[in-house]
Amino acid sequence: MAFLTHTAAATVITLAALAVASAPIQAESLKVPIGYLQWVPDRGPVLSNVIPEPEDAGLRGAELAIADNSTTGKFLGQSYSLQSEVAESEAAAIAAFDAMRQQGIELFVVNAPARTLKTLITRSGDTTLIFNAGARDDALRTTQCHTNLLHTIPSYSMLTDALGQWLSQRRWDEVFLITGPTEADRHWADAFRRSARRFGLEIVEDKPWTFDADLRRTASRELPLFTQADEYDAVVVADVRGDFGEYVPFNTWLPRPVVGTQGMTPVAWHFVVENWGAAQLQSRFRDLAGREMNSEDYAAWAAIRSIGTAVTAIASANAADIRQFLFSDDFQLAAFKGRKLTYRDWNGQLRQPIPLVHPRGLVARAPFESFLHPTTTMDTLGFDRPESQCRING
Repeated sequence: MAFLTHTAAATVITLAALAVASAPIQAESLKVPIGYLQWVPDRGPVLSNVIPEPEDAGLRGAELAIADNSTTGKFLGQSYSLQSEVAESEAAAIAAFDAMRQQGIELFVVNAPARTLKTLITRSGDTTLIFNAGARDDALRTTQCHTNLLHTIPSYSMLTDALGQWLSQRRWDEVFLITGPTEADRHWADAFRRSARRFGLEIVEDKPWTFDADLRRTASRELPLFTQADEYDAVVVADVRGDFGEYVPFNTWLPRPVVGTQGMTPVAWHFVVENWGAAQLQSRFRDLAGREMNSEDYAAWAAIRSIGTAVTAIASANAADIRQFLFSDDFQLAAFKGRKLTYRDWNGQLRQPIPLVHPRGLVARAPFESFLHPTTTMDTLGFDRPESQCRING
């Protein structure tokens, strides 16, 4: 009869303890089907040589998260699958949603406008859990919340609060705001006006961009005149699709920095984020997608990793059980942003730091220590509990 040495016996006991402490392995594979839906409306022609967003933005992040979940899941008897639809119309996206639900899928990640999200919510059952990975509209977090809608993409106000904090701490208190003609531009600018009030900034000029000139030929003549004013510390641009904002830097009346949707920009994610293990995530994404990870990719990845974190902990793929765990004190998402992320229980928004970047470098990361909060400084970004009418978790 063979006997274990003291060291070997200790190793066996340690491994056994780890096995008991880990999530229970299923006798039969626990299947976790997830639906991914994407519909991004055509933004129309733009008046600059803007680099287009990749057509698979979001989808590739979802695919990477499925691979990450499966790495752990294969040891725990958990099988993750992704059924995806990149739709060419809103009607096609809705039809795909209905078809997936008929197949028994109750966990969804959606990259679509707010209007489409609200339609999907009305067609979903009480057991369906939807993660918003594309719509930044503040209304979805303040007045139009739904119990089973969570948000992994930051809201407009989270982005502009990050910018407002940075401007405030630099004491660049007087800004020149330029707002483009689209609905998204107006949402972004409205959020920034709120951030300006919140952090003591003065908008000394607030001008809409109403020109349709080809700035590739006229920027150096048009923009200095347009931005003429006595004094300002920075120019804030709200031009989400890139009609004119790319030409504002270095063409302002005063030699001032440009921030907002162009220049230095607040984002959910950018390839220049490399700390806290992010370089490894970036590398794995490049291997998968052949391009850099963007904000929509990150939001979809965070949604599916949230699901995977919950399933690992509770050994259940039930949407209601997953939702309950995500709002519990036991949930924390390790997401390569230097802090553990959690969901706000009043509106379902994923709390997260916001990188402030320019095209080739990371400038800073909000929230900043000087902006205090009684619970967590991450709730200084976006609508805090008293500012939102939503109470989705009791």
